[in-house]
Amino acid sequence: MTINDSIFKTIAQCASNLNVDAYVIGGWVRDNILQRNNKKDVDILAVRKPNTIYPENVGILLAKAVAKALKSNVNVFKNYGTAQVVTNDLELEFVGARKESYSRDSRNPIVEEGTLTDDQKRRDFTINAMAYSLCTTNYGELIDPFNGVEDLQNKIIRTPLAPAITYSDDPLRMMRAVRFATQLGFTIEEQSLQAITDNAERLNIISQERITDELNKIISSKVPSVGFKLLFNTKLLHLFFKDMVKLYGVEWKQGLGHKDNFYHTLQVLDNLSEHTDDLWLRWAAILHDIAKPATKRFEEGTGWTFHGHEDRGGRMTPRIFADLKLPLNEKMRFVQKLVTLHLRPIALSKNEVTDSAVRRLLFEAGDDIDALMMLCEADITSKNDEKVKRYLNNFKLVRIKLKEIEEKDNLRNWQPPIDGAEIMTVFNLAPGREVGNIKLAIREAILDGIIPNEYPQVYAFMCKIALEKFNLIPIK
Repeated sequence: MTINDSIFKTIAQCASNLNVDAYVIGGWVRDNILQRNNKKDVDILAVRKPNTIYPENVGILLAKAVAKALKSNVNVFKNYGTAQVVTNDLELEFVGARKESYSRDSRNPIVEEGTLTDDQKRRDFTINAMAYSLCTTNYGELIDPFNGVEDLQNKIIRTPLAPAITYSDDPLRMMRAVRFATQLGFTIEEQSLQAITDNAERLNIISQERITDELNKIISSKVPSVGFKLLFNTKLLHLFFKDMVKLYGVEWKQGLGHKDNFYHTLQVLDNLSEHTDDLWLRWAAILHDIAKPATKRFEEGTGWTFHGHEDRGGRMTPRIFADLKLPLNEKMRFVQKLVTLHLRPIALSKNEVTDSAVRRLLFEAGDDIDALMMLCEADITSKNDEKVKRYLNNFKLVRIKLKEIEEKDNLRNWQPPIDGAEIMTVFNLAPGREVGNIKLAIREAILDGIIPNEYPQVYAFMCKIALEKFNLIPIK
């Protein structure tokens, strides 16, 4: 296979002028062979020729020459011996060939200058160790010392060196193995999978930010349950997401058992992932039943219950986000809201849908109502086809009712037409309980359909309730 892109030819010419050997290596090569949409970042490996002296790191030297030829800027990271050139929406990452050695308690390697072979050996997987030559003598030749092409064809994740060494040296590679297996639909080779299980505890030396970055890529995959099952079976998940591990298993009492909430959660996640790429909506699926272990009770005559798990789960969400180093901002609040509300549409779908219940749901969900409905529909995982059909049909009725009420009452992100400041002005009140109670009564009356969401009727109701409950009359 050859490379005919003009940018690569420019790099090859610059390398030749500098008397440097250059190669395209890593993920871009893998994706090119798989005929996937090529990554926007391309790793360029520069290799010093024997008995040749250069004024600086060969990777940085080559990057500067390429930037000049392409009339682009170069960003140099001297501490890492790397440089970046951005051109035509491509990010070219330049580095000199290296060999690495590791100490037991750190994933930061001792780095020395190396050959192409040294650099390929230090790569995580055979499918990421392949390189295209940009040398004038064999331009475009694929250099594949570890049979990466064969592993691509067989859909295998395998390490170039002994897997125990690869994973112990850099434990983040265990998360990457799971991630690539999930993204590509590949199988982790048996010895490699066993080495991950054996070295799982080594993940503790990796920062949570790096772990969560890989986890989010797994969650963003087409079928994320594949990755979660691998994380669970290798015991990696147990190290950083114990709350999810607690969902696993079925308890029996008096011949009654509940469903396995771990696998139910994965099914909900997969169901949802068929319809949305939204990472945070997928996180809502992961956390929607997270409090079931904490709320599980066995009640005589009823069986297993999980009363209040939605509220408890909502309260757990900020702590879980903090533990996993996920953002504690509007993304977390979105997930928290959906976890808290996820049973509400389900309850509506079981019973007659009243205008009042729909108004309240619209008021509380706001602009996230569509995401909430998508989550609830994904939450139907029964093996009873008739039950699933009935629920989905009822959800259609709920959606119709939501649309009708929204068009009529405009309650999405709604606030009553009279606020606390106006209540204080009308009745000459200071901030206090009376103001809050009057405001609450107005809101509840509108949501219950007692009065329309229109100013004259709301004002009249406010005066009536203020007189009846607090003996207040408007000031003249």
